[in-house]
Amino acid sequence: MVGSIEVQTQNGCVNNKSSCGGGGMEERLDELRHLLGKAEGDVLRIVGVGAGAWGSVFAAMLQDSYGQFREKVQIRIWRRAGRTVDKATAEQLFEVINSREDVLRRLIRRCAYLKYVEARLGDRTLLADEILKDGFCLNMIHTPLCPLKVVTNLQEAVWDADIVVNGLPSTETREVFEEISHYWKERITVPIIVSLSKGIEAALQPLPHIVTPTQMINRATGIAMDNILYLGGPNIASEIYNKEYANARICGAEKWRKPLAKFLRQPHFIVWDNSDLVTHEVMGGLKNVYAIGAGMVASLTKESATSKSVYFAHCTSEMIFITHLLAEEPEKLAGPLLADTYVTLLKGRNAWYGQMLAKGELNLDMGDSISGKGMIQGVSAVGAFYELLSHSSLSVLHPEENKPVAPVELCPILKTLYRILITRELASQGILQALRDETLNDPRERIEIAQTHAFYRPSLLGQPS
Repeated sequence: MVGSIEVQTQNGCVNNKSSCGGGGMEERLDELRHLLGKAEGDVLRIVGVGAGAWGSVFAAMLQDSYGQFREKVQIRIWRRAGRTVDKATAEQLFEVINSREDVLRRLIRRCAYLKYVEARLGDRTLLADEILKDGFCLNMIHTPLCPLKVVTNLQEAVWDADIVVNGLPSTETREVFEEISHYWKERITVPIIVSLSKGIEAALQPLPHIVTPTQMINRATGIAMDNILYLGGPNIASEIYNKEYANARICGAEKWRKPLAKFLRQPHFIVWDNSDLVTHEVMGGLKNVYAIGAGMVASLTKESATSKSVYFAHCTSEMIFITHLLAEEPEKLAGPLLADTYVTLLKGRNAWYGQMLAKGELNLDMGDSISGKGMIQGVSAVGAFYELLSHSSLSVLHPEENKPVAPVELCPILKTLYRILITRELASQGILQALRDETLNDPRERIEIAQTHAFYRPSLLGQPS
């Protein structure tokens, strides 16, 4: 059994197909099962790996949509065991539960309410995997989800999974999938992997290039790239679960991206498909870089609209410049990149992190995994993009000095963020000093340079020149 089949789902329908319009959902499920060669009575096994906000919401959306068909599909989520919930979070959780009558009734019916009372009083310590079973993600406790089937043993979770959803941060993806590869050595069938991770690493040998989470998974497991996809878009996890209208793209080989787009699509969550996997994945990591700086500017200027717009002009011009290095047809990425950047600046965790650093409520010594928020992937992305674009083997012609320079020299915001977050030469106020530098070029000029010069470097994405 997956989750609970007795409770009302988040979208307000009881778990039976007649009351939920389940006929259409069951048809989609049957289509995907057929493509995967599932026989009658052979359950389609979907498992999420990693239980951050987006990974948990993704699993909960699948559970809400398809969990009723428990004889045909099993939906589970893996997270590490042992993570405790501090008393302050337990108190907030108790308030959330008592503010939502539907959640309160559900917990009472499942005989699960008392432990939250005890945790609030300090008489019990809750575990993150324990509360996830009840529909509470530790990184998003104010948005209750449906009950989930949680597994804390990685081998048990993945060894026979047909579809694996990677909800891990990019910084953890390689390590976890290297472990998973040991459990797949005896597999006959090849799983499909859908990665939700937005982050990158830089590799400098044999030539400098970006390594994305899907590439990490490919190298760790040996699963062909045709069976690995990326799903991302301009969205906030809690808002998607609360049925705010959103869209996303699933990118990868046509064989799987089109049926998966249909399988995942909901009235409030439109999923398009695209063949350009790695470039979309990289763009998902790039916007996190500049979101941190946006948060700093917002905090340091007390939400000055003028200052934020100045920053936005410079950061978008740098992102456009970088996309011209990475993509042969960068104009096709402009809309998705700007949309993803916009929502991240408005409400994303990376912008929030920049604000907290500038306010002094967080400091860099606390690391980039923050309680209640999860991994701040923009920090490692700043380091990766700087290392990549400053490498001695790369150069572009400087428009004024008329000599070759490293691409990073035309990205002053990226350079400043690197000095703040990585080398720690500057305080957060350094971002304002960079914006107010009288020698800073008009951002329009940077865009013109990118558009009028042959900057495209396919090797940066690990492709042949």
